[in-house]
Amino acid sequence: MDLENQQRVKDLTEKYGAENVVVILGAAEAEAAGLAAETVTAGDPTFAGPLAGVELGLRVYHAVEPEFKGEVDESVYEDQIGMMEMVLDVDEIIEEMKNIREEFCKFNN
Repeated sequence: MDLENQQRVKDLTEKYGAENVVVILGAAEAEAAGLAAETVTAGDPTFAGPLAGVELGLRVYHAVEPEFKGEVDESVYEDQIGMMEMVLDVDEIIEEMKNIREEFCKFNN
């Protein structure tokens, strides 16, 4: 997650409260999604950005996860994300995100 997006997440969390923020990711690989998820839950693992050492514990999901998919209009989802499901390793992404939430999320999922 780039430094600008880290700052946006930090600012929104300060403004609305961590319990009211949910982060939706769209990284193409499980490892990249996991790093971004770790950043918004446990803090920037590279210790380079605004979230270095900041444990927000936010709820975080990937756009291909059932929890997100179930909340979005089906036709919009298919139009915007459906094709990506065919080329991504969805199961690996879901597993990575689940592990991050279980380890670092401070709020009910």
